[in-house]
Amino acid sequence: MPVLSRLFAAPALALSLALSAPAPLMADAAGAKLETSVAAAALPKGKQTQVGLYITAAEAAAVLDARKDVLMIDVRTPEETILVGHATAADANIPIALFDPKHKFNAKKGTYAMTINPAFVTATKTYLESHNPAAVLVICRSGGRSAKAVDALTKAGIDLPLYSVVDGFEGDKNKAGRRDVNGWKKSGTAWSYKARDGFLLGAD
Repeated sequence: MPVLSRLFAAPALALSLALSAPAPLMADAAGAKLETSVAAAALPKGKQTQVGLYITAAEAAAVLDARKDVLMIDVRTPEETILVGHATAADANIPIALFDPKHKFNAKKGTYAMTINPAFVTATKTYLESHNPAAVLVICRSGGRSAKAVDALTKAGIDLPLYSVVDGFEGDKNKAGRRDVNGWKKSGTAWSYKARDGFLLGAD
């Protein structure tokens, strides 16, 4: 399987320029579109999607608290969701990529390789068809994989508003290389290390 490249590229400076003053979240007349504070044109290329719908982690938490017809899918690896934690408001963990079982080392990034999850699109389509949401929020670590996931689902013909959570669960890196800038964990909203039965899908 091909190695998923540039999964973790997320320049913090570019993202900070993309996040303007907070805006209220609300649905349009169709009940699906959400207004957010993200300035799409200022996002780094690795966080941009074909559909151009974005939301911050803090805004995503507010939407999920107010709307029962909006779902959030965590597309990180299952290992991340239990070792780093996950948003308790996330409805499902459907990984877009998985750690390569051979643990090939990427010396440039100082990490291990990941491979595309071939079941991602099918598992997500099946899940969405059974829940029929008005909109879907897609979250990863810091907005790179969620953008790739949105594009993959769009290419597969999913005709729903697909929002990428631009700062993800852990957020962007500061100058010291630590993820201490933004993200779900920094937003003061609920998260947990503990997995629940049925949360992980499409990783067989």
